[in-house]
Amino acid sequence: MAILLGVDTGGTYTDAVLLDEGSDTVLASAKSLTTRPDLALGVGRAIDTVLAQSGALPNQIAMVSLSTTLATNALVEGQGGRVALVFIGFDQAELSRAGLTEALAGDPVVLLAGGHSHAGNEVAPLDLDALTAGLADLPEGLTGFAVAASFATRNPAHEIAARDLIREITGKPVTCSHELSSALGGPKRALTAVLNARLIGMIDRLIGACEGHLTKIGITARLMVVRGDGALVSAELARERPIETILSGPAASIAGASWLTGETDALVSDIGGTTTDICLLRDGKPKIDPQGARVGPFRTMVEAVAMRTWGLGGDSDVQVQDGLSGGLRLGPRRLCPVSLLAQQHPGLVHDALDRALTQDAPPEEAGRFVIPHWEAAPEGLDKRESRVMERLANGPVRLQDAVQTRVEGPALERLVKRGAVMIAGITPSDAAHVLGQLDAWDKLAAHKALTLFARRRMGGGDRIAKGADDLARMIIDQLTRQTAQYLLEAAFAEDDFDWGDQPMGNLARHPLMQAGLARHQGVVRINAGLNVPVIGLGASAQNYYGAVGTALHTPTILPAHGGVANAIGAVVGQVSMHESGTVTSAGEGVFVAHLPDGPKRFGEAEAAMSALTQALEDIACDKARAAGVEEIRLTFDREVKAAEIEGKTMFVEATIKVAAQGRPRIALN
Repeated sequence: MAILLGVDTGGTYTDAVLLDEGSDTVLASAKSLTTRPDLALGVGRAIDTVLAQSGALPNQIAMVSLSTTLATNALVEGQGGRVALVFIGFDQAELSRAGLTEALAGDPVVLLAGGHSHAGNEVAPLDLDALTAGLADLPEGLTGFAVAASFATRNPAHEIAARDLIREITGKPVTCSHELSSALGGPKRALTAVLNARLIGMIDRLIGACEGHLTKIGITARLMVVRGDGALVSAELARERPIETILSGPAASIAGASWLTGETDALVSDIGGTTTDICLLRDGKPKIDPQGARVGPFRTMVEAVAMRTWGLGGDSDVQVQDGLSGGLRLGPRRLCPVSLLAQQHPGLVHDALDRALTQDAPPEEAGRFVIPHWEAAPEGLDKRESRVMERLANGPVRLQDAVQTRVEGPALERLVKRGAVMIAGITPSDAAHVLGQLDAWDKLAAHKALTLFARRRMGGGDRIAKGADDLARMIIDQLTRQTAQYLLEAAFAEDDFDWGDQPMGNLARHPLMQAGLARHQGVVRINAGLNVPVIGLGASAQNYYGAVGTALHTPTILPAHGGVANAIGAVVGQVSMHESGTVTSAGEGVFVAHLPDGPKRFGEAEAAMSALTQALEDIACDKARAAGVEEIRLTFDREVKAAEIEGKTMFVEATIKVAAQGRPRIALN
C-alpha cells in the first residue's frame, strides 16, 4: 500500500500524520514542539512518532509533503532576515507606495538609473558601476537582496543583469520581482520581492531540516511543499520562492478540513500558536484571492487562498488596554508560554516568579524572560544589541537581566524582529493550564505567572483581577471575543450583500450587530448570527471554539484529527504550476509578446499570443514534471482587451494564463 507522510511546522508545534492513500484513512498522527534554532529536532520527533505508532517502515513512505506557518508568522510579527532592495528606474517617492517602506523596516535601498517602458523598451541604461559602489557601502549582516526594476515584467533584462552582478560580488541569495509575478505595479512587486528575500533563510533551514531527517531514517520519497493556494510544489522551487509558502499552513488546513468533515459550505477557522486564519469554504473549495495574499499589513502579489489572518493564537501576548477600566487585548505578538519555558528551565522560571511574588507591586517586566534563538550570533549587531546577546550566552534569563538600561529596550525589540531572541510571558495557553483545559506543561508556573500579572493595576488604580483563576477566565473570554469578532469580519467580507464603504471591522462591532447577537427583545427585536457553520481547527480549538459557536449562534464542527488538519491537507493536494504573461500593441500592425526571456515583436496578434502561450506552457510543464507529475492536465485562460476607435476594433492588450496540474508521482517500492 502507498503511505503518505504529511508534516506541518508551526510556531509552537510540528505535526506529522500518516495516510493510507488507498483507504483514505489516518494511520497515525503526532505532535512535537517546534524546536528553534534546530528545526530538525522537532520535525524528527514528529516523524519518528508516527512511524512508531503505525509500525510503517521508511521504505513504505511513497510521498512526503510539508506545510508551514513559519513564513506567515514571520511576516505577521515583522521578523526575517535583513535584506537590501535594489530599486531600478524608480525615484525615492515610490518607496512610500504599497507599504514598501514599512516592509523594508529600515533596511537599505540602492536606487539606480535604468528600467524599461510599458512596451519593454529601455528607458535608460542600467548603471552597473553605481550598483557596484552601492554594494560596497551596504552594512554587514545582510542575508539577501531583492531587485525590482521599472516594467521588469515587460522586459526583465535589467533585473537579470543586476542579479548576476550581486551574486558575483556578494554570493548572497537574490530575488528578482519578475520571477514572482507577471503583473504591473513596481512598488508592489518590490514589496513581494523584499518579503521573499527576507524569508529565504528561514524556509531553507526548514526544508533542510526535513530533508536531513528523512535521509537519516531512510525515507527516499519525494519531498513536496504546500504553496499558499493549496497546491504542491517541489522543495527546490519552495527554496527559491519562499514567499509562495505564506498561508501554506492555512491552505493545507482548508484542504484538511474539507477532507475531514465533508462540509462544502462553512467558515474554517484555524487557531495556531501565533495566528488565527479564517477562510470561507464554498462548494467544497476555498476562494483564491484575486488581489494577492494579504498577511498582516502587507498585500503581496502571491496567489493564495482568500485567507484572512489575524495575530491571535494560543501563544499570543496578553496586554492590558489603556484607560481607566483597563481590559485585556491579545496579540499580535507571539510569546513563549511561561508554562512551556518552566518545563524546560524550571529553576530559572520558578525562582524568578517566587521572588517577584514577594512584592506587592512588582514591576511590569516581572514574569517575563528572554530566550536566545540562534545557532551563531547574527552578523551586523550594534553595541547595545551585542551587550544583550552576551547576557544570553548561557541560555534564557529574566527580562530585567537581559535589558539593564532604558536604551537597551529598542535593541531587544530589534533582536526579536530578526528572530534572534524570543520573549516568554503569559499567554492563553498558560490560562488554559490554570483552568485545567491543558496539562502539557508546567501548570504551577502558569498559576504563579498569572497571579503575578493579576496584581498589576489598571488606569483607575484597581487590580486587573482577583487572582490567577479570575485572570485565566478573563483571558479565555477575551480570546473568544476576538475570535468571534474576526469570524464576523470575514463573514461580512465574503457576503454578497452591498455593505457600502463601511470597514468590515466596524460592521462586526456595530451596536446593532452586537444587539442582534445578544438577541435583543425590546420595542425592536433584533436577531443576528452566522448562516454557515464554523469548522474549528488547531490543537486548541477543542478548548476554545465551543463558546465561539455559541456567541455567533451557529454550529461549531470540531473534527477528529482537527489538530493535525494542516498535515493531512499537505498530502491530499495536487501540483499546480501557473504561468502568465501579456501581449501588447506597439502600434498598428505591431504586437509584442512579453516572453520570459524578453519582448518579441510580431505582425499579427494571434501569432504573438500563440508564441506566448507556447512559452508559458513549456515553462509550466517543465515545473510540473520537475515536481513529479507524469499525467499533466493543462488549462488555458486568455483575456483580450480591445477598444472601438472610429468604428474599428483595435487590439489593446492580452493576458495569457497557463496552468499545468496533476498529482505528483507516488513512489511504490
